[in-house]
Amino acid sequence: MIEYNETIEEFLAQHSADVEEAVRKAAAAEIMPRFRQLAEHEIDQKSGPHDLVTDADRLAERYLTGALSSLLPGSLVVGEEAVHADPASYEAIRGDAPVWIIDPVDGTRQFVNGDTGFCTLVALARHGVLLASWTYAPARDQLATAVRGQGAHLDGVRLRSGAPEPGRDLEIATSHPDYTTDDQKRALLGLWTDGVAPRSCGSAGLEYLAVARGELDGIAFSWEAAWDHAAGILLVEEAGGAHLTRTGEPFRITGGNALPFTAARDAATARRVAGLLAGGA
Repeated sequence: MIEYNETIEEFLAQHSADVEEAVRKAAAAEIMPRFRQLAEHEIDQKSGPHDLVTDADRLAERYLTGALSSLLPGSLVVGEEAVHADPASYEAIRGDAPVWIIDPVDGTRQFVNGDTGFCTLVALARHGVLLASWTYAPARDQLATAVRGQGAHLDGVRLRSGAPEPGRDLEIATSHPDYTTDDQKRALLGLWTDGVAPRSCGSAGLEYLAVARGELDGIAFSWEAAWDHAAGILLVEEAGGAHLTRTGEPFRITGGNALPFTAARDAATARRVAGLLAGGA
């Protein structure tokens, strides 16, 4: 447990492994026992049929909330399911206290369908600055981590996003149309052009990991819920990538972004995609 006079940097140096252990235990206790074993009564809809929540989401978030709050006294938690129950709790991201940002099951639709393409996302931020993140895909036993200024790693191996191969179409994962306004749809249409190969996204956290690994050239997303983006944004940054809104500003986890935005393998690709999004609006 961190002492009150310990800095966040000291906390991360001493306790990152404890955070990783909490993430793994949450998945082992609450997520994986329900994978491909969900009963109908364990699945609910939130805003509609594409917005699902399960007992695994709720219970894993509860586990992580308790474990991470205990590790860092005075910290707050912004979790997807808690914010759904109490939208005002999202304001903690803009406050002075350290904040754990949690998506217990990112890719719930895939989880419900028995697909391994889901993950648990945890990020630590303060004053709107991302400090560390953990992206854990339990069905694939992959853990990606990032610490500001110290790089990004997948299962202990340094990640470097690199740059797209010249002359090859950019592969860009984009928001599902169900999650876009008419204005955002027009912006995303800017990607349907020569030299770009857009496709619908899966789990946001795993798409960010693909960018950080250099397997995907970029993303173009139209929503800004911090639990979907915080972990991945830092992972891409620390792997050498960049992120921009369609007005050319870096994406802010505190909100107020011009949407859609992009995160990409390198700064040049981010600028190109942001320009296409601006041109399509």
